[in-house]
Amino acid sequence: MAARVTALTYYPIKGCAGVTAEEVTLTPAGLAHDRSFMVVDEEGVFMSQRRDPRMALIRPEAGDGGARLRLRAPGIEDLDLDVDVSGARERVELFGTPYLGIDQGPAAGRWLTHVLGQPSRLVRVPPEHHRVTSGRTPGTAGFSDSGAVLVVSCASLDLLNRRLADRGEDPLPVSRFRPNIVVDGWDEPHTEDRAYAVTIGAAELGYAKIAIRCVVTTIDQESGTKAGHEPLRTLAGYRRAAKGGVAFGAKYSVVTTGAVAVGDTVRVTAWGASEL
Repeated sequence: MAARVTALTYYPIKGCAGVTAEEVTLTPAGLAHDRSFMVVDEEGVFMSQRRDPRMALIRPEAGDGGARLRLRAPGIEDLDLDVDVSGARERVELFGTPYLGIDQGPAAGRWLTHVLGQPSRLVRVPPEHHRVTSGRTPGTAGFSDSGAVLVVSCASLDLLNRRLADRGEDPLPVSRFRPNIVVDGWDEPHTEDRAYAVTIGAAELGYAKIAIRCVVTTIDQESGTKAGHEPLRTLAGYRRAAKGGVAFGAKYSVVTTGAVAVGDTVRVTAWGASEL
């Protein structure tokens, strides 16, 4: 069976819920609108599900080609915003690295503060944002952790769920890993570790690095609550990375931009060895 895309998801606000799509444009920084926004605290430091799982309950929707943003969450009225791309640039911090962000105004700050229970602001990457991401294929990204596109295969998830079943644990949905692209049809688990050059639709991706996973994978993305120690405990038994941590999925840089759609064939044009 030919490998095909079975799901596409972008995450307008870093750490918040994703938006599924049938077709998207791959930009140099990944899926259009992916991690264009970030929630920061009073000091401008990024906020994450690592410390506040409730961020998973915030469901943003980008509209009008990114010119509008709607914020949704349980128990509060929706907030519609005109996206500001020309306001003052302010210093923000992501994993200790300084960047610039454009504050999206007091209404967004009040809304997020109410939902998260602590002073919060919403910032957007400026149009001139320039960030070089590392890996075998360097690239760029918005406010994502370390790469433009996260790819996970169904075969990798199936293997994990079999191992979870062996431990008496329930299977996990792929949403725990917050992928951008899900691929079905690769026979071997973790083929995404070895697919060094990939063509999907009109776009080309270049392998950057394996994806080291954190405690966000233990957060139930529907309830916004921590749900135990899985999958990290099981992954530690067979997916330990040589440089530390456990790996699941792979990060890719965008080599050629273009449209991709659910159902598109995933064609590997260059193979390499896994870093694991």
